[in-house]
Amino acid sequence: MRVGLVCAHAGPSRPAEGPPVGTHEHVARVAGELAVRGHDVRVYERRDDPALPASAEIDGYRVERVPVGPARPAGTAELVGYVSEFGRWLADRWVGEWTPEVVHGHYWVGGLAAAHAVRETDIPVVQTFHSLGIEQRRHLGREYDGPGERIPLERALTRAVDMAVAQCSDEVDELTRMGLRRASVAMVPTGVDIERFHPDGEAAPRDQRARILSVGGLSAGHGQDDLIRAMRLVGDAELVIAGGPPPDQLATHAEARRLRELAERAGVGDQVTLVGAVPHDQLATWYRSADVVACTPHYASAGRVSLEAMACGIPVVGYAMGGIADAVVDEVTGRLVPPGDIRTLGMTLRRLLADNAGRFAYGHAAVDRVRCSYTWERTAGALERLYERVVGRRAPAEVPVEVPDTVPVDTDTPVEGTTAGPVGV
Repeated sequence: MRVGLVCAHAGPSRPAEGPPVGTHEHVARVAGELAVRGHDVRVYERRDDPALPASAEIDGYRVERVPVGPARPAGTAELVGYVSEFGRWLADRWVGEWTPEVVHGHYWVGGLAAAHAVRETDIPVVQTFHSLGIEQRRHLGREYDGPGERIPLERALTRAVDMAVAQCSDEVDELTRMGLRRASVAMVPTGVDIERFHPDGEAAPRDQRARILSVGGLSAGHGQDDLIRAMRLVGDAELVIAGGPPPDQLATHAEARRLRELAERAGVGDQVTLVGAVPHDQLATWYRSADVVACTPHYASAGRVSLEAMACGIPVVGYAMGGIADAVVDEVTGRLVPPGDIRTLGMTLRRLLADNAGRFAYGHAAVDRVRCSYTWERTAGALERLYERVVGRRAPAEVPVEVPDTVPVDTDTPVEGTTAGPVGV
């Protein structure tokens, strides 16, 4: 099968940047697994550096770098203006010797470009959002800083695709509230590299105190505030926060300073350590150094950190939401607590750190769960079956998506509750 994967952002294609993380890792691993299964796969990403080659062969699939937009890194808000041009480039490319049988858009900007490219064809479109603006705005509140046009364009995109892929149960529910029929939503969780993340191997240095590890960016919504406040109830343990800028830039980083000040005010300044950015290929050593990994973001669609920690045999204490709630089986592979309940979070961490046998059992069960349900091979297999289904239908999208020159901010979208009904066709 000929498969086109569209991600409108530029990829981390330079070797010095290390392995891809997040959406680009997802696309790269799916592409590689599909290629192993014998499919002809091409990945389309934006070319932001003229010095990069127009295409490259990687792990059995081809990467095509689309020359649209500025010749430099650009944020999502800036890229929205280039969606139509990106789509036209794809459409022109696909009338030549290679035409995809199915197109899979990634993130909302990539999905818009993919839908624009096939709107005059019968090529089916599958879409993975990776995160939804309406969900982020609900959970993050004032901390949400996405482009104003994102939410209405995501709603338009749901009417232009044959099938939407959700990465967790919460996202399935949200997509149906946005107007998609339940039969048009398939849940396919992200995968974990079990050759990189496993219990055996080196661990980062540590002292004698119990260690709680938090992994995530240093920005609003990642939940480090909650963990720092919870440490007052945990007792003699250290909280290590990995993520954010490089270590040599932590001293001048505003969020890092704020978190340190919060720790001092809470009386746990000597228990909280910020280590800065950790290369993704070195994260396993940090997971293995921890007694517990805490996952407390205010929004998490895929639950990647919880899955990586579980693959390393480390129990997870996390908020019962999004991908974390799907990944962590409460009282089997870790513990789930109500989002924002700092007292329950602190007491749960305290009890688990004191329960050596419980952590051992949770860790073993966590490894089994990841290896049975969250490998990249399993993810690619589920997508392969999904592609075969939509290609078999060969049905055009019900309504072609149009990207207007200006899109009004969706100020009337309900933020609380579930009253967002179907969008008229």
